[in-house]
Amino acid sequence: MAASETHNILETPTFDTPTKVLIVVAPYYNDVTDELVVGAKAEIEAAGATWDLIEVPGALEVPTAIAIADRTSNFDGFVALGCVIRGETTHYDTVCNDSSRAITLMGLSGLCIGNGILTVETKSQAVVRAQAKGQNKGGGAAAAALHLVALSRKWSASPKDVGFHSDAIRIAGKTTGPTTA
Repeated sequence: MAASETHNILETPTFDTPTKVLIVVAPYYNDVTDELVVGAKAEIEAAGATWDLIEVPGALEVPTAIAIADRTSNFDGFVALGCVIRGETTHYDTVCNDSSRAITLMGLSGLCIGNGILTVETKSQAVVRAQAKGQNKGGGAAAAALHLVALSRKWSASPKDVGFHSDAIRIAGKTTGPTTA
């Protein structure tokens, strides 16, 4: 990414009700992930939300930890953080693809997850992307999770009786049309 490029960045949402976000980090390259965490925490706090942080051994464990937390806790959103640097084997491809795929599938099932697992060729690329006062990919992942939480809350507050029902029509809370006995 060229330093002269500009990007449209959405304003961070704020919340009227308590919002709790879990940051799950794989600190394999802790100098990189420490910066990702700094950016994520700042973004979450700027939205008026709170955070908890857990560490897991590697990027492949991040989605599993999120799935466990979703089943057993009360988090509104999740931030996945880590760093995978290409090595000499195909393990890089497996870790990148499988962690990303798992996070995407959980997102498609309704979880609000910001993916900040860096996948880079070199350590220097990771450092540039992680710096909270630079590209701030940790803050970007937290912002993504917060936007999804806000969107989820917006749509979950909508009445469920909106839309076309092919077998019945709702009028003033009563159903008319075909019924089964």
